[in-house]
Parts: sequence; C-alpha cells; structure tokens
Amino acid sequence: MRKPSYIVIIFSFLVIISGCASVPYEFGYEIEGEDTLKLGPFEKQFERGKPNAFFDGLGNYVISVPSKLILWNLKVDNHNISYETEEKLRQYLADNDLNNVKVRLNQYDPEEEFDRLLDNQAIGWGWKYTVGLLSVIQYTIFPGRIFGGDNYNPFTNTINIYSDHKSIAIHEVGHAKDFAKKKYKGTNATLRILPLVPLWQEAVATGDAIGYDRVNCLIEDEKEDYKILYPAYGTYIAGEGLRWIALPIWLSYAVMAVAVIPGHIIGRIKANNVRADKCQDRGLNLDYYKSNETFEIRKRMLWRD
Repeated sequence: MRKPSYIVIIFSFLVIISGCASVPYEFGYEIEGEDTLKLGPFEKQFERGKPNAFFDGLGNYVISVPSKLILWNLKVDNHNISYETEEKLRQYLADNDLNNVKVRLNQYDPEEEFDRLLDNQAIGWGWKYTVGLLSVIQYTIFPGRIFGGDNYNPFTNTINIYSDHKSIAIHEVGHAKDFAKKKYKGTNATLRILPLVPLWQEAVATGDAIGYDRVNCLIEDEKEDYKILYPAYGTYIAGEGLRWIALPIWLSYAVMAVAVIPGHIIGRIKANNVRADKCQDRGLNLDYYKSNETFEIRKRMLWRD
C-alpha cells in the first residue's frame, strides 16, 4: 500500500474515534461478577516494584527511547510512577466500582501472576491454559520492568503500569472496566488476535479515559488525553498492518513514526478546543487526595519487588 493511502486510512480512523469520548459518561456500578478474581483479605490492590537503578535506567534511557520519540513524551515507559498518577488510578477504580483489579506499578512478579491466572475462575479453562498461559509466559520472559509496555491482562485481571502518564494509566484501567462487563472474558480477550478487533477495544478504552476526565472537569488531563492517546491509536492502526508483514525492527519503528503523525495533528487540534465551559464538573478534587493523610502514608509504604 502506498504511503499516501496509508495516511488517509489513519486519518479516517482517527476522525471516527474523535467523537468516541464517553459522554454522557457511564460509571461502573457492580460490574464485577461473582466469578471475578477477588483480592485476598489482606492483599494490597496496588503494589510497587522496588526501585532498581540499573533496570529502571536501562528501560528509561535506552529501550524506551523509540517509544518516547514516537509518542513525543518523556514519561512513556519511564519506570518511575508518581503518587499523583497512582492516586488518580485509585480514584478511577473507586468511581467505577472496580475493587478487585490488581495494579502493579513498575513491578515484576511472575510467580503471583501465574497464581492469579490459575485462580481466575472468570476465564474458561480452555482459554486459561492456552492463550492465558502464553500471556503470563510472555510477561515472565520479556518483563515490562525492563521492556515497558503498559497493559491490562484480562487473564490475570492485572494492570501493569510503567509510564508516569495519567492518560496512559487511565486508558489501561479503562480496559479493565470494559472487560469487567463482558460475560465471556476469555473469548473477548482472545478475539484480539483477529483483524481490527484490537482497534475497537482500544477505541473503547480511549473514549472512556477522555470521557472520565471530561465529566470530572479535569481540563488539563483531557488535553493530555488527546495529545498522547490519539498518536497511540495511530500505532495500533499501524500495528494491525505490521503483524502481517515481516519487517526489520528499525523499519517497523519507521512505519510507526509515520503512522502517529495524523494522531499528533488531530490530537493537538482537539486539545486546543478543550474549554472549561464545556466540562461537566462532578466535584472530583485530586488535590484533596494528594494532601490527605493516607496519601502521605502510602508514600512511606514498604517497597516490594
């Protein structure tokens, strides 16, 4: 396919999702089913990996450079998650009644992830011991603690965050919200191997992130949503084509770099059109959570590998 045609397709997809923000926003309520994998009675919902100068530096300053350049943001896969990002994740989970989703902030714990896979009764055994098992093996062999790649794994009901960017974090937890409402979770997760299905799932999560910030009148956060989630969507579109073509890694990155250009353009146009008088203020005040005593307590939490 010639480059101009490819760019037109990307522009078309981005124009379509430009109206995808979930307005009026639908908050989750009792969306976790009876078979949802539950956290243990003394288990923390959020866990952080212990800082490691070598591995975090390798991931931040070497491996993630192409992603930082493509998305034009130094916070992508920086392996240093701020407590402001964590608190917004906590608030989103509380607002959407997601009480059992595990959140790992720059943490590598393959043993527990295998346990969560085996204990997850929301996934049929056929999917659990095939695609689900492969997902945890991939997590083990190619640790995001080094290679990055924020993601939600529906087979273990775990969110893995490596980027200190609130838009990216809320996008990933948006996947958890989407899957929580699905009856056949294993089937829906496996459908990602089919053409175009990932584009729909990513559009849903993108729209949910933007809609959440809009309904809470988080103007600056909504602007950041457009600036990074739209270019990221361009990478998903390019990825759909690249998975059917064997290209050298440098050429794949080059294709990605071209694919994100429409997203950067449209995203910044959308961001410039965000105005405070258009938001619906629901009264969310993150300053309260940042100044709350529990926030300071969490900052002194014990680190865990």
